[in-house]
Parts: sequence; C-alpha cells; structure tokens
Amino acid sequence: MTYQRIIKPERDTQNRAIDLLLSVLPKYRYIGNLEDVENSNIREDELRQFLTSQQGCTAQQAGEAIRSLKQAAACSTYANLFDKSLATYKLLRDGENVSQGYGMPNKLVQYIDWKNPLNNDFAIAEEVTVRRVTEDLKHRRPDIVVYVNGIALVVLELKKISVSVADAIRQNRRNQEDGEILHFFTTPQLLLAGNESEGVKYGVIKTPEEFWLKWKEPTGEPCEPSQFSQADYPNEMMRSLLQMLEPNRLLEFIHDCIIFDGGIKKAARPNQYFALAAAKRRFAKKDSGIIWHSQGSGKSLTMVWLAQWIKEQGDDARIVIVTDRDELDKQIENGFKDTGEKPFRVKSGDQLIKTLNKSEHSIICTLIHKFGLGLQDEEEDKIVIGEKKSKLSVEEAMEKVADALPSDFSPKGKIVVFVDECHRTQGGILHKAMRKIMGNDVMMIGFTGTPLLKKNKMTSIEQFGSFIHTYKFDEAVADHVILDLRYEARNVEQKIDEDDKTRIDRIFEVKTTNMTPRAKEALQKKWATLQNIYSSDERVKRIVRDICEDMILLPPLAQGYGNAMLVAGEIYQAYKYWQCFEGTELKGKTAVVSSYDPQNGVSITQGHSTDADNDEETFKNNMAKKMMGDKSAIQFEEWAKTEFVDHPGSMKLLIVVDKLLTGFDAPKATYLYIDKHMEDHNLFQAICRVNRVESDQKEFGYIIDYKDLFNEIKGAVEDYTSGQYTGGAFSAFNSEDVAGLLKNRLEQGRKDLDEALELIEGLCQYVKQPKAADQYFDYFVFDQATTPVEEQQAASLENACKREKFYNAVLTLTNRYLAIATQMVESGYTAEEAKTIHQKVTDYDELRKAIMLRSGDSTDLKQYNAMMRQLLDQYVQAPKSNVLEKLDDFSFLDVIDANKTEDDPDGINTIIDGENEVGGQPAAAETIASNVRKYIIRKRDANPDYYDKLSEKLNKILEDMKQHTQEYKEQLRKLVEILREIRGSKKEYPSDINTDGKKALYDNLGEDETLALRTYLAIKENAEVGFREPGLRQKALRKAIERVEGMPADKVEMVLKIAINNPEF
Repeated sequence: MTYQRIIKPERDTQNRAIDLLLSVLPKYRYIGNLEDVENSNIREDELRQFLTSQQGCTAQQAGEAIRSLKQAAACSTYANLFDKSLATYKLLRDGENVSQGYGMPNKLVQYIDWKNPLNNDFAIAEEVTVRRVTEDLKHRRPDIVVYVNGIALVVLELKKISVSVADAIRQNRRNQEDGEILHFFTTPQLLLAGNESEGVKYGVIKTPEEFWLKWKEPTGEPCEPSQFSQADYPNEMMRSLLQMLEPNRLLEFIHDCIIFDGGIKKAARPNQYFALAAAKRRFAKKDSGIIWHSQGSGKSLTMVWLAQWIKEQGDDARIVIVTDRDELDKQIENGFKDTGEKPFRVKSGDQLIKTLNKSEHSIICTLIHKFGLGLQDEEEDKIVIGEKKSKLSVEEAMEKVADALPSDFSPKGKIVVFVDECHRTQGGILHKAMRKIMGNDVMMIGFTGTPLLKKNKMTSIEQFGSFIHTYKFDEAVADHVILDLRYEARNVEQKIDEDDKTRIDRIFEVKTTNMTPRAKEALQKKWATLQNIYSSDERVKRIVRDICEDMILLPPLAQGYGNAMLVAGEIYQAYKYWQCFEGTELKGKTAVVSSYDPQNGVSITQGHSTDADNDEETFKNNMAKKMMGDKSAIQFEEWAKTEFVDHPGSMKLLIVVDKLLTGFDAPKATYLYIDKHMEDHNLFQAICRVNRVESDQKEFGYIIDYKDLFNEIKGAVEDYTSGQYTGGAFSAFNSEDVAGLLKNRLEQGRKDLDEALELIEGLCQYVKQPKAADQYFDYFVFDQATTPVEEQQAASLENACKREKFYNAVLTLTNRYLAIATQMVESGYTAEEAKTIHQKVTDYDELRKAIMLRSGDSTDLKQYNAMMRQLLDQYVQAPKSNVLEKLDDFSFLDVIDANKTEDDPDGINTIIDGENEVGGQPAAAETIASNVRKYIIRKRDANPDYYDKLSEKLNKILEDMKQHTQEYKEQLRKLVEILREIRGSKKEYPSDINTDGKKALYDNLGEDETLALRTYLAIKENAEVGFREPGLRQKALRKAIERVEGMPADKVEMVLKIAINNPEF
C-alpha cells in the first residue's frame, strides 16, 4: 500500500479550498490558473460586460467608468497606497457619474450591485501572476484572488498545515511594499491568510501583523446560526472561508464594515460585524436595546458603521448621537471624517431644538445636557443655596421642558438615538427630557463597555430595551481583542507613634479652643479621613520611590515598550506627586492631567492659611504654572497626551485625577497605579485603560492598587476564578457579566508559569536521550547523522511548524517567568525550585537561539524581545513599599561623596544621623542599595562577569539586612565597600590588560590574557561607525568575533554585547 503523507503540500490545501468554494458556493465560477499570464486588479472585459448588461451602460459610458476606476486605482508607491485605496473604495461603494450626452444629466453607474448581491459576477482565480514594480520584471503570485465583476476584491494566501499563518500574513504585507505588487492592492478590500491548523485571519492594506483578526462565528450573543456549521464543516479554515466569502456576506461586509479612520484603513472585528447584524434586525422592527461590548473592543467604530447604515436606509433617516462629555462628543465627530459624513455638533439646547425641528442634518452629535432645563442655559433653572444645587421633581422638570419648546416643534425624520456610555445616562431628569423632546416611540440604542449595575440593570432595560448584542470581557480576552489583566495590591504602611498621637491631640486642642463640640467633632472626622492620611508627604514619597523602582525593574517599563498612569485622589495630591517625581530620574518625564486651570487664579472659596506658601490652592497654582510653562491648560493636556502616546520614552507617567480614565480621551497604558478610591463603573473603566492591545510585547495589562480596593472585593475576585460570589466593591455588578475580569497576580502568575513549563516540556518529550544540544537539533531541525546533505533543507522545512511552536513556547515561558521572577517564593515556589526554574528558562532561551541558528530561523521571530534575555540573569527582589523614599538626580557615588567628612570618611555616621529625614535605618540603607543596583544594571553589559559578582555581593548584604543577622552600621560599611570597588577596582590585572575594554574581555573569557587581547584587536579592527545598531556592520563584527582563534561559540553574543556597551570601541 502506498504511504499517504499526513502533512499535505500547500498546493493540496489550495486545491481543496478552491474545490470547496466552487462546489458549496455555486455563484462562484472558476477563471483558472493564471500563472502563465500577467494580470491586473481590474479585468476590463468582465467589468465592461457587467456595466453594459447589468447597469445599462453604453460602450462609451462603460469605457468612461472603467477609466475613472483605473485612474483612482493607479498606485506606484507605498506612501500613496492608503489614499489610492480610499479613492478606489469610494468609487466602488458609491459609484461614478458618467455622461449621457450634451444637455443630459449624468448617469450614476455602480461597479457593484450592492443591493442585489447575486446580480454580480463572482469568480475565483489562482496563481495570479502580477509584475513587480522593479526593473528586472520579476513577478509575485498571490495564491487565490476573488474577482467581483472583474474587480479584485479579496486576496487569499494559504499555507500548509505545518506552516504558520503568520507567514501568509507576512507574504501579504510584503507584496504591498515598494518595488513589489502594491499597485494590485488598491482594489482588494479584504486580505485573507489561513492554514488548516490555525484557521483564517484577515486584514486590509497596511494592517500590522499583530492586528490581523481571526474570523470566529459565532461571536458574542445573540448570533444567528451559520449556514456553514461546525458539525457540517469541522475544518476551521474551510468553514471560515465559506462563512466569509459567501456572496451576500462578502458584499455586506465590504459595504458596511470598512472604514478609513485617521489615516488607517480598518475592517470590523467579528464582534462588531455581528453586533451590526443584530442591530439591523432590531432596526427593521424599530426595537430599542443595548449593545454591550467590553471596554477596548471597538464600540465607537460600531457606532459609526451603524449610523452610516441607518442613514442609507431612507432619505428621512436621522441619527442623534448623545454623549455626556465634550471629549466623547468631539471623538465621535472625528470618527465620521473619512466616511463622507460630517456630523453636526450642536452647541446649545436652543440650537438642538432648532436642528431637530428641521430636516437639514442627518447625523447630529449632542451632549445630553443640551436636553436640560429651559434649553437656553442648562444652569439657569437650578437654584443655588450655598454650594448645593436643589433638585426639581421630574414632573416640574418636564413642565419646564414643555414650556421651553416652540409651539410648532415636531422632530423631523425617522430618528434613531444612540446613547453612548448609557450606564451613566440611562436614568434621571435629562434622560426623561430627551424622551419628552423626541417622543416616547423613538428608537433608542444604548452603547456601553461596562457591565450594568444590578441596581440599574432593570431600569436600563426598561429605558432602552433588551440587549441587542453582548461581547463580554472573558470572550474578548480569549479572542485577543483585549488583554487580560494582572492585579497586585501594595500596602504602604502608615502609622503614627503613640508619642506623636499625644502631641497631635494637644495641638488639636489648642487650635480648636474656641470651637463648639459639634464643630470639633466634624473637624476630627475630617482629620481622620483616609484621604488626608494618604496625602501625607511620607506616603507620597514612598509611592514615588516605588514607581521609580518599577521603571527600572519591570520589563515593560524598563525596556520602553510600556508606560504608566497614576490615579491620584485629588488635584493637590497629584501636584505633590509631580513635585516629588521632579526630584527623581523621572524629572521632566511626568505630567499632571486634570481639570485644573492655573489661569483661573487661586480659588477664594477654598480660603487661605496665614502662610500663603503652604496653602493648598497656592501650591496647586504655583506647581501647575511651573509644569505648564507658557502653554495653556488645554494646550498642555494635548501636548502631554501626544508625548505619552508618541514618545513614551520622554513621557513615562501621566498623573491623572478626573480625566483620561473612562472614555475615548484615554490613551493606552501598560501599568495603572491606583491611589484613589473608586467603585462601580468608574473603577471598571479605569482598570480597562491597560487592557488595550498595542504590540506583541504587551501580554497583560497591570493594575497596581495602593488603595486596597480589591481587599474589599475579595469575594468578587474569587467569583471570577472559582464561581463563588460574596460581594464587595464590585458587588454591584452581576458576577456573570464580569467573569474573568481579574485574577490574583501571583496565584495566576504561578499557574501560567507552570502551564508554560508543562507546554514546553511536552513539546520536547520526544527528544532522544541524553537530550543534549545535538539531540534537540536532530528533533527540531533534521537528523544530523542520517539526513543526506541534499535533503537537509527539505527536512528542516518539514520541522518548521514544530520549531515555531517551540519558539513561541519559549517566548511565552520567558514572559511568564519575568512577570513573577522577583517574587517566585511569594508565588509558592521553594528557593530551590525557583533556582531550578531560572536555570530551565535560561537554558531554553539559549537552546531557542541555538536552534534558530542551526536551522537558519535566526531572524524569524521579530516580536521576541531580546532585552528580556539580559534580565534573566539580573532579576532582583523588588523593594518593599514601606522602605521606599525619594530619589534625586545625583548618582549614588555623589550621594556618598556628599556625606563624607574628615571624621567619617565613609559617610556612614552622617547617613545614620540623617536617617530620620529619609525614613529610618532601612530606608537609608535601601537608598544606597537601590542606587548601587541601578548602577550595576546600567553597567552590567559592559562587563557581565564583574558586575554579576558585585550583584551577588549586594544580594548577600540585602539578605543579611532582611534577616537582621548583622548590625546596621556593619551592613552599611559592606555597602560602602562595594561602592569603593566600583569606583576603583582592587583586582590585579596583567600589565597588558590596561583598559576597561580589555579588562571586561579578560574577566569574561576565563581570564585568558591571550584570547582577551586577540579579541580586543579583532573588535578594534572591525568595529565600524554605527556597529551598535542592528544591521550589516553589527553582523560583520559578530563574524569577526566568531573568527577569533580559540573563541568559544557560546561567548560570541556576550563579547558582542561587551563591545556595544564599552565606549572605547
């Protein structure tokens, strides 16, 4: 019997896909294999046939329409691809006006019959040869192209089951580059990539690899059953192709779910498509409801697509989009810019009424406050008594609304109202006023990204109707639409000594002598609030020190691919934070974003102390002016947000109070530090600031909680993992609505790490003993003993999928290890287990590198963060928050120098005497240790062996400090000894080893003087200007190092790093 291969070639996958499409979707015809002819994205004869037969064009009109389309689609540079794709899409979607002769009105010609999809000509071609934009006349050949009326609308690249779908994505992206076949990609509206092991992913032109979307049906609830079910079509890739390319679905998706948003072409995610489909069904019945899509899953674009679709359903269709904040109002307006629609933003309640009373504008944006009392000035009917505003009854309010309406008022058109963040605006007078003005029978669609509170859930359903579509947090995480969250609670101990308590009580009595008992009690309550305690100077300093350490120790922050936001409880506290950060290495890299405007001057209502410099209002005003410089508050906020998003290295941290947390105005962040009491929706939305997908490097969003918010919701947190619900700060949420939102960071971290270890060991279980490097090469590349030379490449290719799984498993293992590397014991491992895991991770990382070199895959996994390898040998236990204190701009050597005296040459007694100023003995020692650690980390790559030994010494001292095994002064002396060693090494070197570079090579090459000098000479001779940046010069230097006589292969990368990090080369 002839052996049947398990892994079929790519050609077989392609053949079966085409056969399936042609047999199951009879509307498609087969053009053929076009590898022997040059092709275009417009097949003119087929398009001309459609225009004349289906659109009633004359030959001349058809020619005119084709010329217009070809002109719009002509593109020669990647820089113009977006604009050309936009122009082409508009023609395809809206049609073109062609001449009917002198004195006759133009005729609108549609290139595609969108209203009657089956009237179009659907065709499939394979191996579509297209000439590249190069002088050598070479070609590229997309696997499959779907033509509709002779216009290429879909390009599909397929791979065999053992080749990653990422390769197909990269192939699609490569073909769009300059010098390739980018001119072919102006008409295609969907680009597909697939294999039979991973399914189908899709994107559009210029979509970055990490943002390609996986098709999944069903997605969210409710979702109509697919005519191509899993039971009938168990092969995921084949099923997805049928679901996406079915003629009605394909044209509906292209017509309704493509947008050109701020210079980026985007296609709807599956959750957005199915929400639109559900909303369309409800619109036909004028059935109001709620679309709840988890924060970060794209509900703003869903709103834009749905508004555009509704507007096209009839000439009198109108959409009123209601928000509760000006930032959201502006953002929604911007979302329509490239759709050909310009929403009209009303500026006042009076203008809103006049706009509704006319038919002039089809899409209207307004704040809900414009429906407010009197409709002239939202504040004029609110009676002010002191600082409190009285509330009118609903009946009184509605009477005022009715009195304010013109006698001839009648909203024009078939109005559909979108209410954004409906969980905030679903109740109250303003909502009822909106109903009063637009009529109780108007269709209303509420949008929210937050679970509905139990106390409001029934009210919301009463106001809007049932859910139109839901897409919850856990499903969005599983679909990689948003990221999972990791939570960590940090406790900054703050206590007052008994003696100090007595002193405070005496001062309090003196200061309140003339107060009544009731006034004293009120003041005592205010004094005792956590907010005042948490705003103390020492606590602020400790948290600042904590965050500064994180900027060094946490990989996303240290390596520059993550940034952070700090939520402060009040504006005064925010500026205290900012002032403190200005005394650290983060000086100039933080900013406060709040509603405070220093140009308004000091608030008189807040009162003044006798010492104006210590007054809170004066302090805020002075700090804000100092921070903003010559910018206005609005200009500074825009500048800070832009820097935070576009230049995270320059703006590392935003300190926010009441902005950037709950809506469109919020930039993406990796870490969220919370030092403000929040609950319910505000808390849910705030923590979702860090769940946005940004790059392959960002695996989780991190929440660092200083307010102990989640200790209050221990039951709810357990509910997300164990199903038991007991209440707490999130008790107002239905537990099923927020399933999977939070996980205990260390418990989940250990589980994730154990799973990663199990996965990688499972992948390696069939590697033969003794499982040395050669056996791994045999398994993952090719059998070195039995594979003939001429078959080695083919054998290596056959193992490519296996290697890719291994590479990805190593990357996952590394990420998950680093996430808890400094807290392995706290995560439940013994010290010995932690050491073993560290060795395993290091070995697997080195093995991954070796296999990549052996197989030639060394540049394949671009998303892997090389800097993480450095951290594997440097991780240290994070300092506790209660010993943190303010850093300054000086190096630790400068700190020690400043403390030296003639009687105290080491500066130790000075440090001890001044320890009360820095938070006690531990804080003083930690200040020095922290600075030593920073210096070692910064310098380590210049001489790994030397600084690793110093790091070991430092770890021993810190461990002794932790165990209190030595006197404090003796511990300080040992720290200073390390400082002396850094400042001037006591180590004896051979006479020829006389520079820092030579010493580094000598230390790290086994103290082999001959090898060190030979290597030094090779680096000097081959290190050209620019070698520190990845590229040809760096590769040339690496090869020169490899050629050094006696150079161990496992030392090459380390030597290259030494060269890169030593200024003498």
